[in-house]
Amino acid sequence: MRHTAIYPGSFDPVTNGHLDVIARATRLFDRVIVAVAHNDLKKPLFSSEERMSLLRHATREMPGVEVTSFGGLLVDFARQNNTTVVVRGLRAISDFEFEFQMALMNRKLHSDLETCFLTPKEELTYLSSRIIKEIARLGGQIDTFVPPQVAHALRAKFA
Repeated sequence: MRHTAIYPGSFDPVTNGHLDVIARATRLFDRVIVAVAHNDLKKPLFSSEERMSLLRHATREMPGVEVTSFGGLLVDFARQNNTTVVVRGLRAISDFEFEFQMALMNRKLHSDLETCFLTPKEELTYLSSRIIKEIARLGGQIDTFVPPQVAHALRAKFA
């Protein structure tokens, strides 16, 4: 039996690494909810609506992918969506410590919630939204790191 999984993140903006993890998740789960997190402590470059639009465009050919947003606790969002699986991407060892702590805390708050760690292709492991935004801000070439519509949106933001 296959399930629904949630892939949460800020996706500010979505990168080719994120898309690789989403594609891998679609091979494991019937339905993948890509959930754009709203965090009052962060000031994203793109609004939630813009991030969801960019994600919807980038995943439009991936069967079983839904894009939405959420605020509050991930465990509450998981309960609302009747799922017990969270997908998280791991790029490097440095990601693991934080993600491991979050997985354990989520399990403490929702004992049935499991975290599935997926790794992107090796050539995408160095990508991060933060670094891509900095390159774009400084006028650097970003087209190989993000989908075309994201590159266009980044250039427009920093024009």
